[in-house]
Amino acid sequence: MDLSLIGIGSGNPDHLTLQAVRALTEADLVLIPRKGADKADLADLRHAILNALPRKPPVVEVDLPERDPAIADYATRVDRWHDAIARCWATALRDARPGGTGRVAVMVWGDPSLYDSSLRIAARVADHLPLTVRVVPGITAVQALCAAHAMPLNTVGAPVTITTGRQLRERGWGAGPDTLVVMLDGDCAFTTLDPAGVHIAWTAFAGMAQEVSIAGPLAEVGPRILAARAAARADHGWIMDTYRLQRGPHA
Repeated sequence: MDLSLIGIGSGNPDHLTLQAVRALTEADLVLIPRKGADKADLADLRHAILNALPRKPPVVEVDLPERDPAIADYATRVDRWHDAIARCWATALRDARPGGTGRVAVMVWGDPSLYDSSLRIAARVADHLPLTVRVVPGITAVQALCAAHAMPLNTVGAPVTITTGRQLRERGWGAGPDTLVVMLDGDCAFTTLDPAGVHIAWTAFAGMAQEVSIAGPLAEVGPRILAARAAARADHGWIMDTYRLQRGPHA
């Protein structure tokens, strides 16, 4: 069985590459994860993308487990969660493709290489099923963020750190690169920083019709971002947002 992990960008069908369109159109089966009623839009967006293809492949929806909050250690909690998801994928594949053959696709937000665990989960599945894994790259949230603000990711000749809200909140912004891109931040970790001399470029739903973008000095626009984020989440029931922080010149 061939398993393709296909980057689909932020959910805008126009983010699909020609390679992704071909892989999805030729798939014998697409697994669509479901993460509960409050995130039903995410599954619906995947269906909308498939509906726009020249040929919609067969689909199986998979209800995903949640992380176990009783496991205190973060790494262990995520590791066990990945194990549980892999079991769900394996069960769905055995049921839908009992012969163990064919081309199966999983649609991944952004790209499978960046803050996404689909490759780790696929490796677990491959321990139990004959599986060949390949990746179709997609537009990442970082690229969509930069496009939303028409800005380069890095300053001239300077490095960039891509991190998570949890890391920024727990470890702060040290003496490393003066450009940070922060992902997976449900608690607005930028509020823990001294805003003096920091520029922020923030975008939610990058590349989609409901895109919201705010940029400026953190001390000035930080409260506006908090309000806009809360309103967008209330309107849609979920939110995907990313931001770039820059110390010193921000262009």
